[in-house]
Amino acid sequence: MRKEDLAQADEIDREAFPTQWPPVDYERELQNWLAHYIVARDDSEMGEEPEVTVAPEKSLSKLASRVGQFFNHTFGGGLPPSGRQYILGFAGFWIMAEEAHITNIVVRQIHRRRGIGELLLISIIDLATGLNAHNLTLEVRASNITAQSLYYKYGFAQVGLRRGYYTDNKEDAVLMSTENITSASFQSRLNQLKQAHSQKWGIDLYQVAR
Repeated sequence: MRKEDLAQADEIDREAFPTQWPPVDYERELQNWLAHYIVARDDSEMGEEPEVTVAPEKSLSKLASRVGQFFNHTFGGGLPPSGRQYILGFAGFWIMAEEAHITNIVVRQIHRRRGIGELLLISIIDLATGLNAHNLTLEVRASNITAQSLYYKYGFAQVGLRRGYYTDNKEDAVLMSTENITSASFQSRLNQLKQAHSQKWGIDLYQVAR
């Protein structure tokens, strides 16, 4: 991901978490060698001067989206200037030993319920596997049943509860973790879910950029 996309990530983050304080400093976050981020982009919002990118194209119905990895890069703003791509959502995780801890999965409100968040989750699992992680963990608000359902679908299970974890309203966080994501059983189930997602949303998940 390119540095000019950072403003868009901040915008998406503020929309999703308006009461979070202090806001996440993504420019600093992306200097952290433990951190890895991916983004979903919409080519249909590009300006008239296309930019060259190494990420392959794919479609989400009529929506051409891209998922690209960025390590020590930053990401750019609002409706994009000519030639720049519109960011639909992004996700991040930290690698610590053999564990990948998902820090966030965020999609613009107007693009939710279109399979983008699920695509980002699938991409994180693939990327974490490639980075030799054996399991994934995350925290999710106790009230966010929709997100929890998605995580359960992808093999996460509740392993704990963090009382008063969220600073805005002292809401509890459900701590979730997967089994070994490199196991044959997990990968078999993941491949089934990839195929089902691709059939439903028209995305060739095997072309996701890393």
